[in-house]
Amino acid sequence: MAGGVLALWAAVGSPLSHLDHVLLTAHMVQHLLIMTVAAPLLLVAAPLLATPRLAAAPGTLPGLARWLGHPVLCWLAGTLVVIVWHVPAAFALLGRSGAWHGFQHATFLVAGLLFWWPVVRPWPGLVRWPRWSIPLYLFLATLPCDALSAFLAFSGRVVYPQYLEVENPLGLTPLADQACAGAVMWTWVTFAYLVPAVVVTVKLLSAPPAGARHTVTPR
Repeated sequence: MAGGVLALWAAVGSPLSHLDHVLLTAHMVQHLLIMTVAAPLLLVAAPLLATPRLAAAPGTLPGLARWLGHPVLCWLAGTLVVIVWHVPAAFALLGRSGAWHGFQHATFLVAGLLFWWPVVRPWPGLVRWPRWSIPLYLFLATLPCDALSAFLAFSGRVVYPQYLEVENPLGLTPLADQACAGAVMWTWVTFAYLVPAVVVTVKLLSAPPAGARHTVTPR
């Protein structure tokens, strides 16, 4: 829990939160911290906060809770929130008021929690998809992020005009800052999704076959 809260603070309460107005790279690091660090760490801690009865008897949860853990919905939530907020018209809303910025952070956190739910499985009984589907789930999630990252890195023009109107504290041109943001997202998402996919795959390959019986060696 402490790690998730610390990552959330680093994104929205540390000096990083003030740099995102002048650095697209800082903005990118901010939303990646929320969605790929804070959200899964908070989910890992979630079972510790639940009562044993709730964790052991997921069938007692409302049907809505089980539906919200559906992998298709979770995948769409995590993907669409990232894509929609990087549409220039939606991105421009952030400069109008702090309320829009707070709303964006909230949607990143909620989408991150939903996205990682089928992977972390804080209450396993709520997700009934086979475990082998998780590496595919994570791989497919990298594709739209890679497309967005490549667009930002190689577009050759500044996508968000608001960064043309501010002074970059690192001395980067707005186009260089944008390319850096794309590269950070590309690299970060690749490792953030690759590592858990590898962990799940190793566990699946090392698990004994279903129904396997332990043999007793005669003395």
